[in-house]
Amino acid sequence: MSSLQEAALIAVRDCMGAKPGESLLVIVDEGTRAVGEALFDAGRSLGLESMIVEMLPRTRNGEEPPKAIAEIMKHVDILMAPTSKSLSHTVAREEACRQGVRCATLPGITEECMARCLAADYARIAARSQKYADILTRASTVRITNAEGTDITLNLQGREAGADTGILHNHGDFGNLPAGEAYIAPLEGTANGVFVCDGSMVGPKYVGSKITIRVKDGYAVEIEGGDAAEALRSVIDPLGKPARNVAELGIGTNDKAVLTGSVLEDEKVMGTIHIALGDNSHMGGVVCVPSHLDGIVLAPTVVVDGVTIMESGQFTDEV
Repeated sequence: MSSLQEAALIAVRDCMGAKPGESLLVIVDEGTRAVGEALFDAGRSLGLESMIVEMLPRTRNGEEPPKAIAEIMKHVDILMAPTSKSLSHTVAREEACRQGVRCATLPGITEECMARCLAADYARIAARSQKYADILTRASTVRITNAEGTDITLNLQGREAGADTGILHNHGDFGNLPAGEAYIAPLEGTANGVFVCDGSMVGPKYVGSKITIRVKDGYAVEIEGGDAAEALRSVIDPLGKPARNVAELGIGTNDKAVLTGSVLEDEKVMGTIHIALGDNSHMGGVVCVPSHLDGIVLAPTVVVDGVTIMESGQFTDEV
């Protein structure tokens, strides 16, 4: 069995908790056929009613799939979406989960990423992710700084954090694979300061490029940083002010993940945080826009209600 086949088996059997006789839908596009076919084959080998459908690549993360596919998504037991752009923050995915479908999105996944990251200790990742999700849920304010100039304060009061554990066994469960983060939607209109995406934000071409984003009253008001910043502006400017909403704070918890330029993996890298711009309506917020873009901040110091939980990219109390 190849490493990709083994990873696909782990994903379907262990992460999704698949049982013989259940139905599995795999959604792919032209950039993710190999991973999709491996998941399809894994499902078939486990006695599932496996189906695979290919759609045209979406133009941005959070763009809805075709209506016909969205309808099928609601009528299976398990949905796995290894697609070039993310279906996580879509109405189609949310409605599928509401119908009880167990959903995993794998946006931008590569064969190498899947083989490496799905070999992680998911019991430990789950415990770590839940720990920091609980901390964020209890929090009122979070301040994040780093040596590159990040200094931003976020209000989390009244918001509930999620734990992306990779264990999706219950009706309506949703997460990314590979998994590994704690995430929350900050209160709209309250974030202020600067964050510097010195890891990645707009794809592999710009890994390590610095994008400086100035935030006032919950929205990005200035985006600076050369070609990477221009690429980011070109995506969000056509969508107006909602695409500049500070939508998410996430904390990476996967010790096998590395920075590659694929946000699916980059946002999971332990010792980083990410701040997203755009839609947060599918994670407890109220801003709805067909875009959700995560910017990775390296070696951050994270202070929650005056208590430091991460110092220069190192958890102060590791799980």
